[in-house]
Amino acid sequence: MNALNKISDSARYARCIQTSKRVRWDLDEDVIRGRRFDAAHKFLPDGLSLADAFTTLSANEKRFVSQIQGRTYANVFGLVERFITAKVLELSQDHCFGDQVVLEALIRFSDEELKHQALFRRIDTMVGDVLPDGYRFDVDPDAVAQAVLGKSTWAVLALTLDIELFTQLHYRQSIDPDTDLSELFKDVFLFHWKEECQHAIVDELEWVRHDAGLTAEKRDRAVNEFIELVAAVDAILQAQAKADADYFAAKCGRAVDKIEARAIEAAFIQAYRWQYIHSGAQHPRFGKVLSSLITENQGQRIQAALATLQ
Repeated sequence: MNALNKISDSARYARCIQTSKRVRWDLDEDVIRGRRFDAAHKFLPDGLSLADAFTTLSANEKRFVSQIQGRTYANVFGLVERFITAKVLELSQDHCFGDQVVLEALIRFSDEELKHQALFRRIDTMVGDVLPDGYRFDVDPDAVAQAVLGKSTWAVLALTLDIELFTQLHYRQSIDPDTDLSELFKDVFLFHWKEECQHAIVDELEWVRHDAGLTAEKRDRAVNEFIELVAAVDAILQAQAKADADYFAAKCGRAVDKIEARAIEAAFIQAYRWQYIHSGAQHPRFGKVLSSLITENQGQRIQAALATLQ
């Protein structure tokens, strides 16, 4: 990296700090504000819940599906932010005796991610207060974080940028425009979005910085590890789709036969793969950065792996 690029990158980190200071929010005073969730409203918009895929359900049942998915949406973000926080703190060590602007940007990033984890724990509890008992999210965030962090930094940063870009896409394209959503749920992801915007910039800068020090052989192994991480995410999604489909069937207030139950589970899987895998993989910025770092053959391997998750 030449001196001019270093100056330009330092300026981008500095702008992230300025944004962090400007949009800083408090969980109770700015987001929750003493409110409760109302089960009369959807939590996730149809564009994320893929309501049309649940062809056998009534409008009220589709609203219940959106609420189940909304609770899982908050829990998944709380899950992934556990390993993101740990990786950002690890990366900050590279800058302790260097550019202190970069160090501050990373420390602020990790502080905000800790706040987001607290936010999503709160949301899970609050949604649980208005939905029927029996919902399960049995994924251990520490175990997942340890497994993810066992992969290369390149692979973890690829997954992290993917996640933080689709977060923004979801809010701008689906959550914000939907007038039928819970206002509290919309506010949760408005404030989350405000801080994730600069996180994605830092992710990209750190990924490109790290990539510059890799050999072609190490990068190729890292591409394989990224594919492995995506497959691991999909395994979690499949298990949660089954749990959420079972919960729906048990609590929807009517009998659900085996054929319909399988269709409902398949619709949950389809929605979750869209939310957490394909919407990020198709993000233009993610594709641009990824393609700038890998070969055509490596890109084909990634696309082939994604094609199996339909």
